[in-house]
Amino acid sequence: MARRKKGRPVNGWLILDKSLGRTSTQALAAVKRLYDAQKAGHAGTLDPLATGVLPIAFGEATKTVSYAVDGEKAYRFTVRWGAETNTDDSEGEVTHSSPNRPTIPEIETCMDDFVGEVEQVPPQFSAIKVDGQRAYDLARDGEKPVLEARTVIIDDLRLIDSPDPDTAVFEAECGKGTYVRAIARDMGRKLGCYGHVIELRRLKVGPFTDEIALSQDELVAAFEAGGLEALSQFVHPVEAALDDLTEFALTPADAASLARGQTVLMRGRDAPMFTGPFYATSKGRLVALGEAERGQLRPTRVFNLG
Repeated sequence: MARRKKGRPVNGWLILDKSLGRTSTQALAAVKRLYDAQKAGHAGTLDPLATGVLPIAFGEATKTVSYAVDGEKAYRFTVRWGAETNTDDSEGEVTHSSPNRPTIPEIETCMDDFVGEVEQVPPQFSAIKVDGQRAYDLARDGEKPVLEARTVIIDDLRLIDSPDPDTAVFEAECGKGTYVRAIARDMGRKLGCYGHVIELRRLKVGPFTDEIALSQDELVAAFEAGGLEALSQFVHPVEAALDDLTEFALTPADAASLARGQTVLMRGRDAPMFTGPFYATSKGRLVALGEAERGQLRPTRVFNLG
């Protein structure tokens, strides 16, 4: 006899505004308990010292996490000049220091080298795996993991404020795998003054922004006022992560075929005019993810949303 799953079958996305000092795993666990959800995961780890958008996927939405993770990210971060640390943020030990401080024109000129395709070495304290182990585990044990430079995409980098000679505030829009701490470290080296991140906030993950993010305190207050029913209003549909994909609205018969893992042939005006990923719905219900090719819709993931 199958064991009954603990919790409720919640499906969809909650956009959490992660608080300072908590790991992403701790934040996820707290939200999962609050919703009494059977299954949950998050899209994109945030460091404990970072705040902001942490998308939480419940139930069937976990099948779409990769689409959120692969989407564009946006960050606001504050750099302190004059010191580099072994973590590239304020938690680490100072490894290099300098009395030099950059001028605003120097910073703005330097920023041009950090837009577009950029070769970036991840921080030693990162989740990158080295010989099967996380780099941060090796670094905490006193080792210096050797991390290879990777090509990352930084679409935009803007200087927002320079409140004093020691600090500068930036906003960046970037692709998957970009480390903001590494941007600060590398700018500091290029400017000849060193630098590290002292404050970091994620503003966007894929289609999810901080404008719709809710703090845990707000969620707890809603639960105390209206229980689980009150919390349900904050859950976005599973397909909210699929904004960049083409949607096909199918007949119930074609939808049933896709749900069984069968390829569906589209004819006439309904035939897809492109090749690539899509998601299918039927009567407003998400059915499957798939690939379109030569007038055929081939399912790659199916959803069980009742």
